[in-house]
Amino acid sequence: MLCIFRRLLSLVVVAVAATAMAAETDLMKETDPARLVAVLQSADAPLFDKAKACQRLAVIGTKDAVPVLARLLDDEKLAHYARFGLEAMPDPAVDDALRAAMDRLAGRHLVGVINSIGFRRDAKATEALIKRLGDSDVAVASAAASALGRIGTPKTSQALLATLAVASPELKPWVADACLACGEQLLSKSDRASATSLFDALRKSDAPKHHRLAATLWAIRVRQSDGISLALEQLRSDDADFFAVGLQACRRIPGPAMTKAMAAVMDTLPPARQALLVTALAGRQDEAAIPAALKAAKSQAPEVRAAAIRVLAKRADPAAVPVLLEAAVAADEAVAQAAQAGLASIPGKEADEAIVARLTAADAKLRRVAIELTGQRRIAAALPALLKAADDSDEQVRHAALKAIAVVIDPKDLSMLVERFLKAASAADKTAAGDALKAAAMRAPDREASAAQLVAAMRQAPLETKVALLEMLAAVGGKTALEAAAAAAKDPDENLQDAGTRVLGEWMSPDAGPVLLELAKSSANAKFKVRALRGYIRVARQLQMPMDQRAAMLRQALAVAWRDDERKLVLEVLTRERSPSPEYLAIAVSQLAVAGVKDAAGAAAVDIAEKLVRTDPGAIVPAMKQVVESGASPATVQKAKQLLNRAGRRAKQ
Repeated sequence: MLCIFRRLLSLVVVAVAATAMAAETDLMKETDPARLVAVLQSADAPLFDKAKACQRLAVIGTKDAVPVLARLLDDEKLAHYARFGLEAMPDPAVDDALRAAMDRLAGRHLVGVINSIGFRRDAKATEALIKRLGDSDVAVASAAASALGRIGTPKTSQALLATLAVASPELKPWVADACLACGEQLLSKSDRASATSLFDALRKSDAPKHHRLAATLWAIRVRQSDGISLALEQLRSDDADFFAVGLQACRRIPGPAMTKAMAAVMDTLPPARQALLVTALAGRQDEAAIPAALKAAKSQAPEVRAAAIRVLAKRADPAAVPVLLEAAVAADEAVAQAAQAGLASIPGKEADEAIVARLTAADAKLRRVAIELTGQRRIAAALPALLKAADDSDEQVRHAALKAIAVVIDPKDLSMLVERFLKAASAADKTAAGDALKAAAMRAPDREASAAQLVAAMRQAPLETKVALLEMLAAVGGKTALEAAAAAAKDPDENLQDAGTRVLGEWMSPDAGPVLLELAKSSANAKFKVRALRGYIRVARQLQMPMDQRAAMLRQALAVAWRDDERKLVLEVLTRERSPSPEYLAIAVSQLAVAGVKDAAGAAAVDIAEKLVRTDPGAIVPAMKQVVESGASPATVQKAKQLLNRAGRRAKQ
């Protein structure tokens, strides 16, 4: 019985809810205001329907609905809905009704009506609202202040300021908020003079600090270019918050006059504030910002100088090149990095020429920085100077020059770097020259031509140099490089064989596969033989290729493998494939007969079978039977039996 009762009760609830939703839908689609008014006047209409009628009247209500809604303004449950309906109606009768209601309401209902008057910005309510500013109920007084602020006339401005001067601590923040709103409303009406007077009075009042800060910023903004002196006054303020207002104003007032004023006041400020003011110059679009930043860049205060350098670097103006070059070797690493970054991005031939001129500077650090910038800017015309710098007495300068040469040199002229690499006097110089040679060779659009130059250099080079050239060839890649590496791997010199098989084992294209396979078959040195086979397996594991090609490579690897270690590597590659082919399964099963890898082969076969059981159950059955019969580990055999059953069921479907 209880279950039946609960079921009936739930049905009743659903029915009531459905009825309510239907009523809501009907009322919200009503097009006749009179019918909605009738709902409000009906003693029998549900509260829900009356609320929806008020909402709908906000859309289609006419003057006839105003008295009915007005009578609900003190209703405990519908007052809010009544105000909602009235606020959106354009008819002036609404304003009359709301003003009349102020005389008969109190408490929260009065507050609600005052808020509605403010929403409608009814200027005719000004006198009544001014009277309410002195109400003993702070909620009423604050609502009146807010409404006067939204109305926003010179008269409401005067009333608010007068109240602000005598307001209680509880009311003062509300009145100050209203003053700000009033000022914005006056501006929207283009009454700039009244707005200026209001903001000035508010910023000089005893209002809470955040209101005075906001008023100060508005007072500057409303004056536009005439607000520069007031902005500077804030910059000189001892109060950090007012300084921040002045700084914000500096960013908002456009034009060279503001920029020049900022520059003029800068020297009067402490270094920390100077740095902030210099930073504000970065976003200014007028050219007056450059001289100001250039002057600040010579400051003795590190933070000011750093800020100026960052501004100049961001502006990327050619006039800043000499200053930035000087700053690029500053002891302050942050300053130096900012200057170098700026120099790298400044466009134009003038900047190139200024940087190249420093390639022969007396200061070694400046020479090095100029060389690095030459490379970053790819100034090809500087190649002769860079070649000379590559013989500099300072090691860091030499190495920077080689790095820059790699960027600007024509790849057809690699012989210049080859020669330096071959003749390098020290190990450090040889490494730097080798890095430059490798970078230039890899940058070449014709990799085969670059490889040919490196191969030619190998012919008369000593062993150590040949090994280094082989490593470069591996990075360059291509047919010529691969042939050279293969030749080295077969060279009578064991050291060269070692280098050749090592770079081949790390080759980054599949065309190394056949070479490695041949070496794995023919090499007389067991160490190199293993290395070649492992390199061949790595190619199959890491490099992109069709699945059937990979499967063929893995079969060939197993055919050559003579150790279990390499066989296990092949089995591991088989299990990496997310969607393997039946060929992978067949390869794994083929190793069940090899005693040393039987367990690994069984585990690999099970792994592959789990991926195939849904798509190719027919291939699973014979494979899993072989795993079961192989004597692999018990766990593997158990999994194989489960897969055998699953595959059998699927095969019958």
